[in-house]
Amino acid sequence: MSSTRAQTLSLYRRLIRECKKFNSYNFRMYALEKTRYEFRANKEVTDQQQVLALLGKAQENLDITKRQVLIGQMYGEGHLIIENPEYMKKS
Repeated sequence: MSSTRAQTLSLYRRLIRECKKFNSYNFRMYALEKTRYEFRANKEVTDQQQVLALLGKAQENLDITKRQVLIGQMYGEGHLIIENPEYMKKS
């Protein structure tokens, strides 16, 4: 069970890191909140097969997120002006 816990934490950290790479503020915040919500919602699951199924789904979501981040970087518009630290200092 401890290896499953380690896998889960590792996958959670990788998903959070990948979500933070979205250029779009709205996509980034949605992905972060959705990831956190899903992991919290399934925190109490103890059935080993159900845990493995959820880990598989999370891995698929990580792969999708990686692709979407890459596409966003290729065709994205960049950050919003309010996300620029220099802009925040001027205000």
